[in-house]
Amino acid sequence: MKITSMQLDRRSFLKASALAGGGVLIGLYTDPDILAQRGGPVQPTPVNPSTFITVHPDNTFTIIAKNPETGQGIRTALPMVIAEEFDVDWKQVKIQQGDLDPRFGRDMGAPNVGQIEGGSTATPQNYAPHRNVGAAARMMMVSAAAKQWNVPEIELTTASGIVTHTASRRTATYASLAQTALTMPAMAVGDIKLKDQKDFKIMGTRVPGVDNLAIVTGKPSFSIDINPPGMLFAVFEKCPVFGGKVMSANVEEVRKSPGVRHAFVVEAPPPPPAAPAGGGGPFGGGPRWASGVAIVADTWWQAQNARTKVLKVVWDEGPVASESSVGYMAKIKGMAAKASDAPAGGGPRAAKEGDAEAAFKTAAKIVEAEYEFPLLSHAPLEPQNSTAWYKDGKLEIWSPSQIPGFQNAAVPAGIQNTDVTFHLVRAGGGFGRRLASEYDIEVSKIARMVADERAKAGQPSVPVKLLWSREDDMHFDNYRPAGYHYFKAGLDASGKLIAFRDFVGSYGGTSVIPANEFPRGFVPNFWVSDGQATPFNIPTGALRAPSTNGISFVMQSIIDEIAVAAGKDPLQYRLDLLASPVAPGTPIPGGFNAERAKGVLEAVRDMSGWNNRSKLPKGTGMGVSFQFAHAGYVAYVAQVSVDSSKKIKVDKAWAAIDIGNQIINLSQSENLVEGGFVEGMSHLMAWEITIDKGRVVQNNFGQYQPTRMRQLAPNTIEVKFLKTNFPPTGLGEPSLPPAPPALTNAIFAATGVRIRALPLAKQGYSWV
Repeated sequence: MKITSMQLDRRSFLKASALAGGGVLIGLYTDPDILAQRGGPVQPTPVNPSTFITVHPDNTFTIIAKNPETGQGIRTALPMVIAEEFDVDWKQVKIQQGDLDPRFGRDMGAPNVGQIEGGSTATPQNYAPHRNVGAAARMMMVSAAAKQWNVPEIELTTASGIVTHTASRRTATYASLAQTALTMPAMAVGDIKLKDQKDFKIMGTRVPGVDNLAIVTGKPSFSIDINPPGMLFAVFEKCPVFGGKVMSANVEEVRKSPGVRHAFVVEAPPPPPAAPAGGGGPFGGGPRWASGVAIVADTWWQAQNARTKVLKVVWDEGPVASESSVGYMAKIKGMAAKASDAPAGGGPRAAKEGDAEAAFKTAAKIVEAEYEFPLLSHAPLEPQNSTAWYKDGKLEIWSPSQIPGFQNAAVPAGIQNTDVTFHLVRAGGGFGRRLASEYDIEVSKIARMVADERAKAGQPSVPVKLLWSREDDMHFDNYRPAGYHYFKAGLDASGKLIAFRDFVGSYGGTSVIPANEFPRGFVPNFWVSDGQATPFNIPTGALRAPSTNGISFVMQSIIDEIAVAAGKDPLQYRLDLLASPVAPGTPIPGGFNAERAKGVLEAVRDMSGWNNRSKLPKGTGMGVSFQFAHAGYVAYVAQVSVDSSKKIKVDKAWAAIDIGNQIINLSQSENLVEGGFVEGMSHLMAWEITIDKGRVVQNNFGQYQPTRMRQLAPNTIEVKFLKTNFPPTGLGEPSLPPAPPALTNAIFAATGVRIRALPLAKQGYSWV
């Protein structure tokens, strides 16, 4: 079987170890002593964080979930892969969250992957290795049975955690074989026989999330629920202007507030040395924290009350206080006038193929349009938080991070990575926000300072939980970059697209430059260039489906606009473009596969009854869009009704998805599509972050309204997965980007009004 995604390293071995109480651990090891061992009994071993399977005496099994869980369902999905290949029933399985451990990357042959939730990478990075773990463990049990019964392994079968020898009618549970498995030689990962997909019993079915019951019954499930004995609660006041620092603060007065145990100024570290050319890494010189004031109290409300009612800080707001969204827009508008002078280039920021300017001169029709989308906050329902305990030179941390890192706790606490124990705790949403771990950095710094103060006073060290307020979460985000697009397209007399140009004026990073986006590769004259508004000192980062969550709106909208100008069916126009690559047989930049894109478009056309849309009543319309993102292909058709007061109702939406040859958990996969569409509705209607005097204007959900349950009826979204001959990939990212343009294109079909800027609420629209 060909595996194109990450596989276990050839030097990795699957090995069984004894566990006190009669159980057996099965895990991956690369230790030289274990590699040298080829059999014989082993001594009882403590639980190893990189161990994947525990076989219990009652023939139940604990499987480790190694990746962070933020609601995407990976804590259920990855153990499902192991359980499937191990050939046990799901009801026999318990799930245990793994701590942060480098062996989860190193032992699996991927030292740079490890435990990450982001970019829809968990499935493509872990699917093959987790299958290998489960299959090798199953083979280990078969070998143990063959040894006990003195029969050939080929005569044995497995099911429900039982090995069967049909000829002699003998059976043995995995638990009964566990002790024999301890005497088996360490199994090389290269000699694994995987199941045929047609024999899957767990993968592809609907499996409830392992935390569902606890969540709906209100049991502690999230990082915010961590509550070790003796814990104190912290808040951290930072300058509302990005980059500002504390000049003075009345911390002595704050310390007198009810319940307050500690209050102190946290100084920011000095700027990191300049990075060498081409270097520096993605974290800007390592973990850093802002200047601010920490207040630590018996309860969070006591700390927060002291912060809001007593604390007074004099800030040096710095140069960023002169920046604003209005100023950025003015700079972008100035650039637009010089768009034709923008330098051509290649790679991720710009692209030039053919001669668009010459083609415009001969075009039968020109389409020009200006589109924009704003900065966005992630707005997870659970604000940022983390709990840390500094004691005896070591630090233990409980974190909801999507990309946990020992250095984020060690550096601010002034210790080594080896002195950190890092627990992964379920997050109440991430969407890319928890890829930046300021909360871990801040709580580690605060916990160390609290421990030092308590030590001087002869008091024992205690855990400290840092919890941001909702306003903190909105004011100190890493925002989705904004983009402003100036399009020009040329059509020939038949309506065919012959030239396409996009000048992108942006602020907040380069992730909004669509140099490799469709229709590149399908129009002979293509030009994308960009300009950046500077200075820009507002932190930006990845939001679900970076960077396509903004690009899809503008690109799929302008393609729709071009199709209408050509007098063509918008869905068929896309199919016609995809059928006519400029250089047949030549790979399209960015890894785009036209056949897969056509597949989801054709499927969603048939699902939705697209060709019958002329029968829809007045004020109702259908819109289409598609997007290639994070190795997945998603097409939507949305049907909306718009009344005379601009109230919008989503009547129905259809989604056709191609994420490869295997859906792991059908229930969770459908949920990810539905959730992506609903989040897209939030992007569409009301979400916008604006900057004034270097600070964020919006404070809370009152100024940043998410989509509510009443605004989308149950069963509105119909989902279909296409099984194609490609390795499975993730779905959390691809499901979001094409939702907004499908809806705005439907609004145009219903009203004749083209939506070229978001959010819609600024234009008088609202949900029914």
